[in-house]
Amino acid sequence: MLVYIKLVLTAIFWGGTFVAGRVLAQEMGPFSAAFLRFLLASIFLCLLVSRHEGRLPLLKRRELLLAVLLGLTGVFSYNALFFSGLKTVTASRASLIIASNPVLIALCSAFFFKEKLYVSTLFGILFCVLGAVVVISRGNPLEIFRGSMGWGEVYIIGCVFSWTAYSLVGKVIMKNLAPMIAVTYSCLIGAVALSYPALLENLSYTVTHCSLQAWMSIFYLGFFGSALGFWWYYEGIQMIGASRAAVFINIVPVSAVLLAWLLLKETIDLSLLLGLVLVSSGLFLTNRKTACSAHHIVE
Repeated sequence: MLVYIKLVLTAIFWGGTFVAGRVLAQEMGPFSAAFLRFLLASIFLCLLVSRHEGRLPLLKRRELLLAVLLGLTGVFSYNALFFSGLKTVTASRASLIIASNPVLIALCSAFFFKEKLYVSTLFGILFCVLGAVVVISRGNPLEIFRGSMGWGEVYIIGCVFSWTAYSLVGKVIMKNLAPMIAVTYSCLIGAVALSYPALLENLSYTVTHCSLQAWMSIFYLGFFGSALGFWWYYEGIQMIGASRAAVFINIVPVSAVLLAWLLLKETIDLSLLLGLVLVSSGLFLTNRKTACSAHHIVE
């Protein structure tokens, strides 16, 4: 019973990352926000790994190369795009666009790893795509072709491509490396990569002048949204299996929309509700057959 409670809480934590990210994006540059998030996450993850595993193992040359790719895709590029997009895109809309990432992961897994695309997966892909289009266009798909989509939406769509690359690389590295070890290395490498552009954004000034609300968001993202969330999710995979654990990912967009409405007073209009129904349905169908490959590491 406890493992199911942890998985539900993890999904809610991940939904809350969009709210905290939206708050943080209004106060500092994307690289500074991403660096502070993963500096804190790396500290917590190292403490968790040292407590449960003893220490971080040294990586072989090929594993190190793959870990660098993980850090550059899932931490560096994803979060730079994530915080850039959240400057102009609401947390609820961003969460629904990013929630469609299993679509691209499933398609790329079929292409690169020859994984089967089941009928349920194809319907899930269709629903996710339709949901994302409805959300991006605010209920009028023709507006996309008229150039109404802003840079914020482009950045958030870029997150989907970054996460897909991260997941595909993760699929390879986790054949020989425990998931939490791979996650910890990717966070460490990503934090190091983010440090220089964060300094160029005048990180020292940002750190001394950001609000208490911003620091609370950084702590939430680093601890609840990253370290604890990753730990509980992989604990759930070990106890009940990847397929059953991945079902809880369906809660993420729902919790993100509700938390954005509750905490940020974001409006839930008809296009958002329709997008939520379509994306959630698509996630359910996609996760039925692609759970093991599509969710190695989550937001």
